Amino acid sequence: MSNETKPAVEMRGITKRFGEVLANDCINLAIPAASIHAIIGENGAGKSTIMNILYGFYSADEGEIFVDGDQRSINSPREAIALGLGMVHQHFMLVETLTVTENIILGAEPTTGIAIDYKKARARVREISEQYGLKINPDARIADLSVGQQQRVEILKTLYRGARLLILDEPTAVLTPQEVHEMFAILRGLKAQGKTIIIITHKLAEVLALSDHITVMRDGKVVGQLATPDATAEKLASLMVGREVLLRVEKAPAQPAATTLEVKDLALTDKQGHAALSAVSLVVRSGEILGIAGVEGNGQTELIEILAGLRAPSAGEVLLQEKNINKLDARQRKQLGVAHIPEDRHRRGLLLPFDLASNSILGVHRNAPISGAILLNQKFIAERANRLVQEYDVRPPNIALAAKSLSGGNQQKLIVAREMDIKPNLILVSQPTRGVDIGAIEFIHKKIIEYRDNGAAVLLVSAELDEILSLSDRVIVMYDGRIVGEVDPKTVTEEAIGLMMTGGK
Repeated sequence: MSNETKPAVEMRGITKRFGEVLANDCINLAIPAASIHAIIGENGAGKSTIMNILYGFYSADEGEIFVDGDQRSINSPREAIALGLGMVHQHFMLVETLTVTENIILGAEPTTGIAIDYKKARARVREISEQYGLKINPDARIADLSVGQQQRVEILKTLYRGARLLILDEPTAVLTPQEVHEMFAILRGLKAQGKTIIIITHKLAEVLALSDHITVMRDGKVVGQLATPDATAEKLASLMVGREVLLRVEKAPAQPAATTLEVKDLALTDKQGHAALSAVSLVVRSGEILGIAGVEGNGQTELIEILAGLRAPSAGEVLLQEKNINKLDARQRKQLGVAHIPEDRHRRGLLLPFDLASNSILGVHRNAPISGAILLNQKFIAERANRLVQEYDVRPPNIALAAKSLSGGNQQKLIVAREMDIKPNLILVSQPTRGVDIGAIEFIHKKIIEYRDNGAAVLLVSAELDEILSLSDRVIVMYDGRIVGEVDPKTVTEEAIGLMMTGGK
């Protein structure tokens, strides 16, 4: 094997069990040196587990790992780092109050005598950032950096420690389109300088645009290994799910009717005096989907929670079918036909230790015939829960199971089933497909469009720009708690909307 094709890392026969769950089943994986290798698969496919074994978070029950052709035992991240491996997690591990330099050297501080040599550290950080095109101010505080800049700091941390192979978990999950392009350029630059890069992702378009090779996993096994030029999005999706998947959102033009929701000059000031929302006004009509685009943390969460009745605004009005509902709580709003699919299904959507039947009645448990004069109607609840899990393909369809035993996609389908079953006239949908498999994404998108076509008004928030542009009939952009513009999803470019998402014109 030539130097060009010699694997930087090879994993042979890796098997890992968690109790009775077989997470990795005899995985064979070879990562060519100086390449970008994508590992894709649905939730629970085993892709994160295999990378956590490579990085020393887990130990394999069976199998061997070879680094640069030599068999190695990797029992901790420290040992992985010593072998030239680095990992950047989806949720960054940075201390916001510290500077870029302080974060990068944390745990590997250069010293002069007993003191930390910050001058030497700063010079080294600047040298690495310039060498790899990761331009960053070594003295900037993390709290003052954009998400994209923070990700650069995480990559610099691995390079500072001598990483030759970088593992990136969902590297573009929280980036704007411009930041995605910049990240791609950085990763290609790293590859050109001899680094090997593994990306774990679910974004097929990015896999096809960036990678050299692709490994597809399903049910703990490798089901496909192919060179990127030989791949298509349809082929990859079919390998991931085990059947053909409709990747495009198919919908007829909207037929908007009367105004269902009107928001007038909504404002929210938090306990620290920061304006989380400022003068937000919008209208959503029956029979349309209004999408809200924006980088997370720009007021979308607060807006949806106010509309759902989970918090009160500092100022402004919320009108549902011309009626002011400011003083109504979440239960009262649900009785008026307001469905809420929350962004955090564990914190806001489910009681994880409770069974599926109990979770299927949250928010409507006081309504007849679910609730009788004194007791809950268990027979009706069971019949209704069984109907919902069948109609919405919740797997396994056992209503006695605890919600925590379901995959993320099936938990989400249970929430969608519960909320849609109230026959809502307004649907507040926040991050509907976060952490959800391709097959479940297809299903949830169809349901949202189905309810739009039946006359519901839909307000959609998503961090996935593709999802916003493909599902929405109109799109507004939020930045720093304000609406900064409205665009046509059929004609707007990603560059234009990305500029608005970062406060540009």
